[in-house]
Amino acid sequence: MITRQQLGDYYQALLRPETYADYCPNGLQVEGAEQIERIAFAVSATRDSVNQAVESKADALVVHHGLFWTFHGAKTLTGAFARRVFPLVKNNINLFAYHLPLDGHPDIGNAAVLGQMINCNQQQPFGDYKGSPTGIKGRLEQPLSAIELQQKLESVLKHHVILATPDSNALIRTVGIITGGANSEWRLAEKAQLDAYITGEISEHDWHESQEAGIHMFAGGHNATEQFGIRALMDKTCRHFAVECFFIDSENPA
Repeated sequence: MITRQQLGDYYQALLRPETYADYCPNGLQVEGAEQIERIAFAVSATRDSVNQAVESKADALVVHHGLFWTFHGAKTLTGAFARRVFPLVKNNINLFAYHLPLDGHPDIGNAAVLGQMINCNQQQPFGDYKGSPTGIKGRLEQPLSAIELQQKLESVLKHHVILATPDSNALIRTVGIITGGANSEWRLAEKAQLDAYITGEISEHDWHESQEAGIHMFAGGHNATEQFGIRALMDKTCRHFAVECFFIDSENPA
């Protein structure tokens, strides 16, 4: 058993959220029980993940996407939003959320772990959100054609990967990765003279513009590309503390 303060302090030291100018509050978003024995982890604090945390008698739910975002503005505790918040409060469950700190972390970040899984070595910080890196760039251990890398990503992500490419048979040696909804950041890969860019989402115009600029762009789903950081955080938490940890998966295809 650990305390809420111990868990928060551990994440503060590990993820250093104060170094990011994020558009959401990182850390404790809903205060629950002081003593923690069981911790649930999920990509997002959805109604489903909250309900599963309740059913599994978790004392804390740790997520990448929390409940509060500056672009949503002030929200009333009514309707669907209330049905996410009230079960946490009623069941005394702490909600911790870490957004950009879990994207850009050089070891357990979404991009870093995804890069490891596709054998992307020599990883360096990549991306720039108000002065902070949000992903990684590196070199593939073995060059792959665009089609081969698409297939490898689909195997790792267990998700369809959209490919925008100037030549599906061209070999890819260097990649930049920023997971989730960073579709417009392929321009950073072009600026860094990388061969390819991997993210979660892609827009209609980015599909055209990236390949016209000579960048192979891969979009593997927002949820699918952002499962790795929170899973890695769960593994670290389990090793560091004597608490029970479990992951709540999502069927979100986006």
